[in-house]
Amino acid sequence: MNWESWDGSARDEQHRAQPWVSSSTFGYSLSGFGSGENSLSEKQVLTIYDLDNKFIAYSASFDDVIDVLAEWGSFYILTRNGKMFVLQEKDTQTKLEMLFKKNLFVMAINLAKSQHLDSDGLSEIFRQYGDHLYLKGDHDGAIQQYIRTTGKLEPSYVIRKFLDAQRIHNLTAYLQALHRQSLANADHTTLLLNCYTKLKDSSKLEEFIKSSENEVHFDVEIAIKVLRQAGYHSHAVFLAERHQHHEWYLKIQLEDLKNYQEGLRYIGRLPFEQTESNMKRYGKTLMHHVPEGTTLLLKRLCTNYHPSENSMEKVSLDSSLLNKANSEEFIPIFANNPRELKAFLEHMIEVDPRSSQGVYDTLLELRLQDWAHEQDPEKKKVCQGEALSLLRSDNTVFDKALVLCQMHNFKEGVLYLYEKGKLYQQIMHYHMQNEEYGKVVDACKRYGDQEGCLWEQALGYFARKEEDCKAYISEVLHHIDQKNLMPPLLVVQTLAHNSTATLSVIKDYLINKLQRESQQIEDDERKICQYREETSHLRSEIQELKASAKIFQKTKCNMCNSPLELPSVHFLCSHSFHQHCFESYAESDAECPTCTPENRKVMDLLRAQDQKRDLHDHFNRQLRSSNDGFSVVADYFGRGVFNKLTLVTDPPGSKTVGSLEVNLQRDLLIHTKRNC
Repeated sequence: MNWESWDGSARDEQHRAQPWVSSSTFGYSLSGFGSGENSLSEKQVLTIYDLDNKFIAYSASFDDVIDVLAEWGSFYILTRNGKMFVLQEKDTQTKLEMLFKKNLFVMAINLAKSQHLDSDGLSEIFRQYGDHLYLKGDHDGAIQQYIRTTGKLEPSYVIRKFLDAQRIHNLTAYLQALHRQSLANADHTTLLLNCYTKLKDSSKLEEFIKSSENEVHFDVEIAIKVLRQAGYHSHAVFLAERHQHHEWYLKIQLEDLKNYQEGLRYIGRLPFEQTESNMKRYGKTLMHHVPEGTTLLLKRLCTNYHPSENSMEKVSLDSSLLNKANSEEFIPIFANNPRELKAFLEHMIEVDPRSSQGVYDTLLELRLQDWAHEQDPEKKKVCQGEALSLLRSDNTVFDKALVLCQMHNFKEGVLYLYEKGKLYQQIMHYHMQNEEYGKVVDACKRYGDQEGCLWEQALGYFARKEEDCKAYISEVLHHIDQKNLMPPLLVVQTLAHNSTATLSVIKDYLINKLQRESQQIEDDERKICQYREETSHLRSEIQELKASAKIFQKTKCNMCNSPLELPSVHFLCSHSFHQHCFESYAESDAECPTCTPENRKVMDLLRAQDQKRDLHDHFNRQLRSSNDGFSVVADYFGRGVFNKLTLVTDPPGSKTVGSLEVNLQRDLLIHTKRNC
């Protein structure tokens, strides 16, 4: 307290005493003493006590004190010599500064509390007290005072003082207090965990990480990193699993602890999206160490995935929602595990025949590899059947499958694909390359009807061979002769390249060909004579029709086969009709209904011949005048000009075109109509 005194005559004179407690909470005592036994004046000592904090706030001696009064927040001291002293209390800040100078921090703290000083003020006192103890070397006491400043004092102020390794216990206590009050950041968590690891205090470390979230708050990810770096993998795994940091859990289990089985089990408990991403990341590692379990998990993941029963997260499973990963994306995981890959792909096409194309291509390649490396004939046959069954499915791409079969020299597959693609020439060329003479002939027999040129190519192939291929040449010539595929001259020219082919090889072929040609010539000459006679007869008949009258003696209608009745219609072709029958069936008044279909065929044939003749002349002229003859020929081929014209051959004895033309002219004469 600060007390001011004035005497009766000099009011401006002030006497300042020591400051202490509030005037409302103090007591005082007055004791007297003298300089001798006969002394006229008596000295008295006034002592003021702080009753709350239990210490002497003020003490001073006065002469002949009459009375002490406490009013209006001050003490009034009356003396016999007519003086009055006034003692007034000093303000709190002045009191504290005086206590700080005397290092009476405990008393300052109690004083501040009794004066209801705010938290910022108390925190500053604690800081100064801590600094005082730190300078004295009392680090334990200092850290206790610094702990009382948390939330007000910047933590770095304290941390810098205790970074020395010898002060690590004190630093740990301070950092623990920060975490308990949820005032720690990531750096504080890192520092605290490092302190635990440096001290090798496993019990404290476990207590820290296993405390509930309501007790201690810290950055879990930072804690996991620090523990992993310090080698406390079990503690890091515990934190990662407890707080569902799946990536960190798997990193520690698979990369540090090498616990692949546990890592695989953990992945199987995760939701679909996280399981898919983690299998893409760790699939190769897991496949190398736990191939069977990894394959089973991938089968689940690529069909209809649901987390295992002991899933860490409660996920609402919708039966209509299909969680299905793309199986083709996981094929690289099986790079060094062909057996597991084959099982995985076979499972995929079994449960989902509409799997991606990459699944079928990869499975085909695996089956071809098994076939190529298999030594047991029975097992090799089984592998061959498996590969062919996959080739026969509709999901196989022709080009890719053909390349794979050629790479592995899978003959049956190559031939099947050639046949499936109707590449008959490729089939024959394949046999030619492998010098399979019998299969070359078999291919011609099997596909010769689809492509007649196969026989010609087979003949050329055998003709170029210097080996003894007489039997095959004879068989090919037999088919060429039967189907009339090549002119004899071209056959002879083709076989001229073979030094082993003698005349005896084509002797029978030439004899048969010449005999047929001779027979054809005789038949043609006989027909020519026949047609000449018929033409002469028709001409005479036409002349007779022109020069003389025609008598119609038909008694029945050629349409209804009933007796003729007038009115009737007669044609010069000797066909007669009832008028009503003729009008019902005739397409024209000038044509005989019976002869009209045949006459039209003949006229169409004649017009086609005229067009062909004109087209041939035009083609020759255009070909001679063009600089690029190939383009002209290609243009005509594109228009279908050189397509074969199929004609219906008349039976022997029928009239030729010439005779039909005469008959047509005769039938087209104006018909006679008689009315009776």
